[in-house]
Amino acid sequence: MTKAKWTPNSWRKAEARQLPLWPDAAHAAAVEKEMQSYPPLVFAGEARALKEHLADVVAGRAFLLQGGDCAESFAEFHPNTIRDTFRVLLQMAVTLTFASHMPVVKVGRMAGQFAKPRSADFEDLGGVSLPSYRGDIVNDIAFEAAGRVPDPERQKRAYMQAAATLNLLRALATGGYANLHQVHKWNLDFMARSTWADRYTEVAGRIGEALAFMEACGISPDTVPQLKGTEFYTSHEALLLGYEEAMTRQDSLTGDWVDTSAHMLWIGDRTRFEGSAHIEFLRGVLNPIGLKVGPSMKPDELIRVIDTLNPANEPGRLTLISRFGADRVEAYLPALIRAVAREGRHVIWSCDPMHGNTIKADSGYKTRPFDRILAEVRQVFAAHRAEGSHMGGIHIEMTGQNVTECTGGAIAVTDAGLADRYHTHCDPRLNASQALELAFLLAEELAADRRSQPARAA
Repeated sequence: MTKAKWTPNSWRKAEARQLPLWPDAAHAAAVEKEMQSYPPLVFAGEARALKEHLADVVAGRAFLLQGGDCAESFAEFHPNTIRDTFRVLLQMAVTLTFASHMPVVKVGRMAGQFAKPRSADFEDLGGVSLPSYRGDIVNDIAFEAAGRVPDPERQKRAYMQAAATLNLLRALATGGYANLHQVHKWNLDFMARSTWADRYTEVAGRIGEALAFMEACGISPDTVPQLKGTEFYTSHEALLLGYEEAMTRQDSLTGDWVDTSAHMLWIGDRTRFEGSAHIEFLRGVLNPIGLKVGPSMKPDELIRVIDTLNPANEPGRLTLISRFGADRVEAYLPALIRAVAREGRHVIWSCDPMHGNTIKADSGYKTRPFDRILAEVRQVFAAHRAEGSHMGGIHIEMTGQNVTECTGGAIAVTDAGLADRYHTHCDPRLNASQALELAFLLAEELAADRRSQPARAA
């Protein structure tokens, strides 16, 4: 069956869930029209470059590291917060590269991750019912009537914050901060208390020795630009479709459409149903696309969605982000892996070990036990090995801040300790120490993959 012609607004004819109920539709339309004249945040060439790197992940020649905030906020916008999250992602990438002998494609959940799906349109508290908080791009997290009214003007502030965040990220990535000679300086002060800090210091020392040897041979950051900086890309869930449409531009060189709000966009578990407006929108842009895949996804349905989003079967176009929960991986993931392999679809398999492992602690806080996060990662690797497949990426909610939101880890966060620094605007995030601990587990699994499959296709 031939698909109808795609346009940036063809999604409006499809079923759209999880969109805010703007009280004044004309006001929202006026804001979106104004934003169509705003400069792009990213460019078509950058999105194509990311797609090429992701094609290497499909082929098993690279690994995808995707991480950042559950939801960015206006109140916590600060250069140190951006820098610290970027720094932890660099630490994780160096650890993974050192173990796997492969490049790591670094994609942040940053510079645009403002909108959040909700289980209900309204939230009830103390006998009062107000519109649910849908992220700072829509309304305010405080449970107050005025702030909970969806305000389309907030999209402009989100755009400006995303632009400033991208400006700093580009400077950090290319201005010398990401120089490999700085690996010893990337540790955060509070991470010195972690047992994993010693292992990272050991890795950094071995990298320093290798760099010193290379410099003696005439290879230095001055002669090899890859040692001086890094490529870093941005991503977010393409939830607020009016905003995404307003940021969509036609490439003047090729005529392709690109969503310039981020390099990579993904479709969440609540909006990936067949006939979804979110799928309709993202099928038409050239950006690399992610698709969350959970227990409700059936193999035949998955193949149909893959073919809608990536009809040319282009490597690097589509990343499947599995999110089952540690107790459900074995029951659901293998059948999906087999279906994709049987049909010969070129995808990246990434693992989101966060969303399926969310519980409510006895203290009343929503949390994610770190041991369950690690267990899901191990089980996903095992499932791919058993099926002869390749686990190519990780997708995590984390921060460079010393938060106490996920229990466990080497610096053991207890149920009682969650209240100490529970700062998230939505879901619990790994702190820097836990993120680095996860990186070492990933490194062990990737090293095991490398030993078992020493000669991947060139």
